[in-house]
Amino acid sequence: MYPILFHVFGYPISTFGLMMALGFLVSAWIVGRRLAEYGQDPELSSTILVYAMLGGVFGSKLYFALDQWLLGTMPFSDALFNRAGITWYGGLIGGTIVVAIGTRIHGIPTRIVASCVATAAPFGQACGRIGCFLVGDDYGRPSDLPWAVAFPEGAPPTLVPVHPTQLYEVVWLLIAGTILWKRRHKSPFLFGEYLAMNGFGRFFIEMLRINPKVGLGLTEPQWIGILLILSGISGWLYFRGRPEVE
Repeated sequence: MYPILFHVFGYPISTFGLMMALGFLVSAWIVGRRLAEYGQDPELSSTILVYAMLGGVFGSKLYFALDQWLLGTMPFSDALFNRAGITWYGGLIGGTIVVAIGTRIHGIPTRIVASCVATAAPFGQACGRIGCFLVGDDYGRPSDLPWAVAFPEGAPPTLVPVHPTQLYEVVWLLIAGTILWKRRHKSPFLFGEYLAMNGFGRFFIEMLRINPKVGLGLTEPQWIGILLILSGISGWLYFRGRPEVE
């Protein structure tokens, strides 16, 4: 694996950071195309990108810090300013809130932007998961399958071959993204479908990972996956039959 690509003035540039940046850029490009389909200014995608990056990075760090503090594994301030700990759930919450505020500031219909983001997010997220694979983070249980991978420099390191669950999620995200793209003119609430599909994939992929159970035999990501499914379905039912611009 290749956790560090190179150093700039002694500061390490990680493969995860590079892939996360690429994910944001890919998402912004897709959002620009979708905005044009709606007759909106595609240049606004760069503005939405800034809001998504600010909200996403801050939300992911805040979620990680709160989670580690509540679990008693790390002081809140240490977790907040630690270079590790980019948690996707927190990024989703923070990015959604800040982008929604940004749409109000710039007078763009929030539901239209949500639809644009829904087609872009799976592909951007897939880039981030490739980054997780390259740094050896979020891998699965030990496996003797031919494609099992060891992460000697992972977080934490393992010399035992394990399920590359990061790549499993990449495959699921690419499938979900393709389906959502094809449904972009048909769905009453595409962002709800994105949430539900993301939660569905995360729930089952989590069965191959090693996170601790927190309740009823399920891990924290599985419970969050269930909440994403329920939220996505609820939003889809609420917006069914309602015009995107009211």
